[in-house]
Amino acid sequence: MNPADLPRAVVRAVRCAVADGELAAGAVVPERVVVERTRPGGVGDYATPVAFQVAKRAGAPPHAVAQVLARRLAQEPDIEDVEVTGPGFLCFVLPAPTAPDVISRGIIDDIVIRDARGGAAFLPPADAADPSLELRERIVRDCVLRLLRTQAARAAREDVGALAVAAVARRDGDVIARYGRDAAAWAMLAVPAKETPAFSDVLLLQSEASELFRVRYAHVRARDLVRNAAQLGFGPEAGDVDDAGALLRALADQPLVLEAAAHHRAPERVVRHLVELADALLDFQYRVLPKGDEKPSAAHRARLALAEAAGTVLAGGLALLGIDAPDCL
Repeated sequence: MNPADLPRAVVRAVRCAVADGELAAGAVVPERVVVERTRPGGVGDYATPVAFQVAKRAGAPPHAVAQVLARRLAQEPDIEDVEVTGPGFLCFVLPAPTAPDVISRGIIDDIVIRDARGGAAFLPPADAADPSLELRERIVRDCVLRLLRTQAARAAREDVGALAVAAVARRDGDVIARYGRDAAAWAMLAVPAKETPAFSDVLLLQSEASELFRVRYAHVRARDLVRNAAQLGFGPEAGDVDDAGALLRALADQPLVLEAAAHHRAPERVVRHLVELADALLDFQYRVLPKGDEKPSAAHRARLALAEAAGTVLAGGLALLGIDAPDCL
């Protein structure tokens, strides 16, 4: 089971538990649930607070609801383990993701935003023409609206407008003039909306010290790898890949990250995921192309497909942030 399939499995478990009388008939079956990667030190790989959503109308404490759902979900063939922790959190252990599964589920073909230019055209800023908004409020609200649209969330504009956004302690023009719009937006979106963003000259560096540079550079490297492979006479083809655990996990988590970022109105989650994905790709890139007299093989094609998928997700994530993903740096 891919992590992206977990929310549907949880919703199905709630629906079946209500239908079979294990949960009260009045229990609300949520249309969507949020499943997130477990925090460091937590139990399992992923967790969801769905029992708290269901408990009140079910007339049972969250822990009891979670126990009912855990028994059902433990029967899913692709879930290795389910455990209830704390007052009612459901925690899951899944098999390690494989490259064919990650790519074949549509991470390349079905991603909503394929690159920064297309993404910017597809999801225009909703409040760009509103002169009453400060720069950071406009940037955060536009990003949240993009996230909500990509996740098909039916949130009223007023819900987004209620965001508490810390002001930037300098004039908009000064920030843009000093750092450029993309770097300024990155700094504003990299921290929760209620926190004040930190601006420093690191934003201007074309080096590993800059997270924005690493993300953009990783996207460029993905594009370069595809071009270089074409010159060597081969292209990407999904297949098994060894020694790509970090990259596979980051790619598999992408749908859950977008879901959680939209649910919590938290663009900083997208920022953190892009940095994690970029670092994994930059570490993986050296194993993609043949070396010396080595002939291109199925393994090279599979690694290239994985790198191409990562580049696509990086471009799409930057587009959601309203930041350009250039083809060269």
